[in-house]
Amino acid sequence: MNPIRLLDLFCEIVRIESPSRHEAAMAARCADELRGLGFSVRFDDSAAQTGADTGNLVAHLPGTAPGHVVLSAHMDTVQPCAGIEPVVEDGVVRSAGDTILSADDKAGVAAILEGVRSVVEEGAPRPDVTVLLTTCEELHLLGSGALAPDALPAGAPCYVLDADGAPGTVITGAPCHWTLEAVFAGRASHAGVVPEAGISAIQMAAVAIGAMPLGRIDEATTANIGVIAGGRETNVVPEACMLRGECRSLYPERAEAQKAAMTVALEQAAARFGGTVGIDWTPSYGAVLYDEDDALVQAAARAARAAGLEPCFRHDGGGSDANVLAARGVRAVTLGVGMTAFHSPEEHISVADLEGTARLVEALVREGAE
Repeated sequence: MNPIRLLDLFCEIVRIESPSRHEAAMAARCADELRGLGFSVRFDDSAAQTGADTGNLVAHLPGTAPGHVVLSAHMDTVQPCAGIEPVVEDGVVRSAGDTILSADDKAGVAAILEGVRSVVEEGAPRPDVTVLLTTCEELHLLGSGALAPDALPAGAPCYVLDADGAPGTVITGAPCHWTLEAVFAGRASHAGVVPEAGISAIQMAAVAIGAMPLGRIDEATTANIGVIAGGRETNVVPEACMLRGECRSLYPERAEAQKAAMTVALEQAAARFGGTVGIDWTPSYGAVLYDEDDALVQAAARAARAAGLEPCFRHDGGGSDANVLAARGVRAVTLGVGMTAFHSPEEHISVADLEGTARLVEALVREGAE
C-alpha cells in the first residue's frame, strides 16, 4: 500500500461530484483505474430502473491462484457535494467548505482501488477479484437492487466497504427497512365561518403521530416519521395531509409488529374524526444477521489481524448494499472504513483509517486465495 498514492487518489475522487443518479463521471474515473490494473470492466443495465446516468460498475480480474473475492463500495453521495475541496490537517481529511467530504463511500472506493493495485504490484499468488461499485446506494440501495442476479460469482465472499467504525469493524447485523406513506383525506371548510363542517386532515395526522411508538423501540428496532405536508391556506380546514416515515429492525417479526402498531394509529385517528387514510408500506431491503463465529465474519477478522487491525463486531442501525446482496444469496458483509459524521459538513476521516482500510483490502484479497 502506497500511502501517498492512496491519499492523492482519495482527494482526487472526492472532488468528482457524484450525487445519486449522477455517478457517470465517478464511474468513468474508476473504470480507467481498474482497466489500468488489467480488469475487464462493464456497466450493467440498471440505469433503466434507477434513473441514473450510468449503470453499476462490475469489473473482473482473473487470479493466479484458486479462489474468488468480491469487493464492493458505492459511487454516489448525498448532497451538498458540489465543489468539495478536501484539506488535510493534523492527520485528518475534512471538507474545506460547507459540503460533505464524501468519505461515504469514496473512502471505500479509494481503499479498494489502492489495495488491489498493491496486491497486483506485489505479484504474489492471488484469487480472482471482482469489484462492484454501485449507483444510487443513498436512495434506499436502488443500484444494488437493480443488479442482475447472476452479476456476482456464486459462493464468493463479498466485502462491502461502507460503514463507520474503525477499519477492522465487521457489521454482523443490519436491519430490514420499510418505508411508509400515508395520505389522510378529510373535508375542507372555512376555518372561521364553519370550522365544524370541516374534517382536518392535519389534525388526524397529528393525532396519529402522537399515538405511534417512535424512536428507539427496543435494542433492535427503530421507527420515525420524517415528512409531513398538507393544507392550502390558514383559513381553510385542510382536506388532505401526507406523511412519510419508516421502521427498521434486525428481526423481521419485530418490524412487522412495529408496522402494525403504526398502521393502527393511522386508522384509529382517521376513524376518530370521520376521515379516511390510505396507507402504503414498501419494503426497501431485508435484514442481515451473522453469528460472530460465521465463516465469513471470521475471514474478515483474520484479514483485519493480518492488516494490523483489531477486529470489532457490532450491529448497525443502517442498511448497506450488503442487505440487498445477502437477500439474493450472496455471502455479503459490511466493513468499517473509519468515516465519521457522514452525511454532514462535519464529515471527516483520519489518514490512518484510510490507510488501514487499504491494508485491509490487501489482506482480504490474500485471504481469498485458497
